[in-house]
Amino acid sequence: MNTSGFERGSKREFRIHVLPTKRFKTFAISLYAGVPLREDTVTKVALTPFVLGRGTESYPETTQFREQLEHLYGAGFGFDVYKRGDYQIVQFRMDTINDSFVGGDEQLLNRSFAFLGEVLTRPAQENGHFRTSYVQAERETVRKKLESIVNDKMRYAAERSIEEMCKNEPYRLHPLGERKDLPGIEPDTLTASYQEWLQQASMDLYVVGDTTLEEVENLVQRHFNVDRTSSSDYQTQAAVRGDKEVETVVERLKVGQGKLNMGLRTSITYGDPQYAAALMYNGILGGYPHSKLFVNVREKESLAYYASSRYDGHKGIATIQSGIEIPNYEKAVTIIKQQLEEMKSGTISDLEMSQTKAMIRNLLKEMQDSAFEMIAYDFNRQLSGKERTAEELLTQVEHISKEDVREAAEQFRLDTIYFLRDEKEE
Repeated sequence: MNTSGFERGSKREFRIHVLPTKRFKTFAISLYAGVPLREDTVTKVALTPFVLGRGTESYPETTQFREQLEHLYGAGFGFDVYKRGDYQIVQFRMDTINDSFVGGDEQLLNRSFAFLGEVLTRPAQENGHFRTSYVQAERETVRKKLESIVNDKMRYAAERSIEEMCKNEPYRLHPLGERKDLPGIEPDTLTASYQEWLQQASMDLYVVGDTTLEEVENLVQRHFNVDRTSSSDYQTQAAVRGDKEVETVVERLKVGQGKLNMGLRTSITYGDPQYAAALMYNGILGGYPHSKLFVNVREKESLAYYASSRYDGHKGIATIQSGIEIPNYEKAVTIIKQQLEEMKSGTISDLEMSQTKAMIRNLLKEMQDSAFEMIAYDFNRQLSGKERTAEELLTQVEHISKEDVREAAEQFRLDTIYFLRDEKEE
């Protein structure tokens, strides 16, 4: 198990990472474009890939765009917009069958790069800017996606708790931006934003498959029609200290079930020597069905419909999310805090240790069966500057002791309690 086999290069100020392998029948291609999360740009950057995915110079109509993928033997194409730490990441993905499995002289990797390069650098335009109809339609697409968060109270509570906890930090921003910005984004302003983004974003291009670094560098040179003048590295940011008084925020909406979320800060981030211990901390606390939150809050006390935790190692934040009956708020807070104290006191069973290690072990091993998972893991290296193979991380996890987890727990401090409840006054 090893992800360090990536060969590194660059062309046109794109960092290029190639893992030559015959293990897969396809080429997996991922392009990451990252920029700092900023209130004045987040919505325009989020809207950009939606418009780029509608048409290109050669395939300006969306039906032509999709037909071209069929001509590539049903190649997969998609994109995501998300955040990692204080960065907004746009990821384009292509999944194309290896030439050798279709016969003839198809050169599918070359044709896939021609397609992806055109999507990124030669979008369909009219009068010098993005097509108006595409911008209008995709503004509506993004608006509906943002509205769907409001309608999903579990997601809404998770987002709102982060907004409150990080209200003075870029991390408070949703990667899809804000609904209020959308009506003001016109084709000309979006095109100007796109051109700036294309020049300034940190670009990392990954390929896993039966190819070489030299071939991919040549394909980027040939098909990515942009003259970037510099390539910015991701800046590792120190975690925000979690030494303030715990803040409690109660929000009232028309809901039948309460959503209790908690945010914790930690100095342990992805590049920290204690990262493996932090993974174990989150796993034992609430990462899995055997974890303390699930067993004690949901199963034993029957206080929650769901109870779990997540850890963002790029930001140094852990979050706890639970769905509870509204009258059970105080009791649920008390019992969740008890779980946090148990972690700090090292009250951890052998079974919790072994089950959590097994879950992390399986996750890291299964990753080797997916080219895109291998790419995603390696991209952490770009974001954090930390070189650590999956095999090395697994070895570190296997050697974590209860005392290591307890010491990591000392670095997690409760910062914010957010409770979404009904509108009834008590």
